[in-house]
Amino acid sequence: MLSTEESKVKISTAAKRASVSANKLQVNRESLLVWGGRVAVGLIVLLIWELTSGTLFNDFWISKPSAIIERIVTLSISGDLWFHVGFTLQQALIGLIIGMVLGTLLGIALASSNWMDKLLYPYMMALYSLPRVALAPLFVVWFGIGMSSKIIMVIAMVIFVAFYNAYEGVKNIDKDLLDMMKTHKAKKREVFTWVILPSITVWLLTSLRLNIGMALIGAVIAELIGSNRGLGYYITYSSGLLDITGVFTGLVLIMILAVILEQLIVQSEKRLLKYR
Repeated sequence: MLSTEESKVKISTAAKRASVSANKLQVNRESLLVWGGRVAVGLIVLLIWELTSGTLFNDFWISKPSAIIERIVTLSISGDLWFHVGFTLQQALIGLIIGMVLGTLLGIALASSNWMDKLLYPYMMALYSLPRVALAPLFVVWFGIGMSSKIIMVIAMVIFVAFYNAYEGVKNIDKDLLDMMKTHKAKKREVFTWVILPSITVWLLTSLRLNIGMALIGAVIAELIGSNRGLGYYITYSSGLLDITGVFTGLVLIMILAVILEQLIVQSEKRLLKYR
C-alpha cells in the first residue's frame, strides 16, 4: 500500500506530465496553423500572379510562376543552378562569418573601453554613412573580379550591423553584474565568458538574422558590378538578353536562400535561448 505522501507525489508528477504534454500539443497546433497560413498566403499570391500574367498584364514584363519554376528545373538539369547558387552562397557565408566576427569583436572592444569608444566611435559612424554600393566598383578594381572582391563587399555590408548590435548589447549589460565580477576579482576572460557573452547572445542572433539578407545583397551587388558567375551575374546576363523570366528566377532564388538561412538561424536560436 502506498502512503498518502507517496500518492500525492505520484499524482502531482502525473499532473505535471499531463500539463507539459498539453502545452506541447498546443504549441504544435499553433506552429502548424502558422505554417499553414504562410503556405496559403504564398499560394494565393502565386495564383494571382499566374492568372493575371498574360491577361491583365503582359507576361513579357512580369513573367509568371510556372515559367520561373520551369526555368529553375532547366537550370537544375543542366547543372547551372548550383554553379550560380553555390558561388553566391559561398561568398555570402564566408563574408557573413568574417563580418560577424570582426564587427562583434569591435563592438565589444569599443563598448568595454571608454577611451576607445570616444576615440573611434565617430569614425565608425563616418564609415557607416558611406554607401557600400558605391564602394563595389572600387573593390573590383582593388581585388579583381574573383571571389575576394565579393567577400570584401559582403563584409562591408555585414560588419556595421554586427558592430552596433554588439556595442548596444554590451552597453545594456546590468552594471551590478559587472561590479559583482570586479568584487570577486574575476579576470577579463571570465567576465567575457560568464557575463558579456551570455548577455549579448540575443543581440548577436538578431544581428545574424539581419545580416543574412545583407550578406546576400552584398554578394549580388558585387556580382552585378563584375563577375562571370553567381546569381547577380545571371540576373545581369538575363537582363541583357531581355530575359525577364531569367531575372525573376535569379530574384526568386535569392529569396529562397534568404528564407532557408533565416530559418536555420531561428532553429538555432530556439536551442541556444532555452535558458530564457
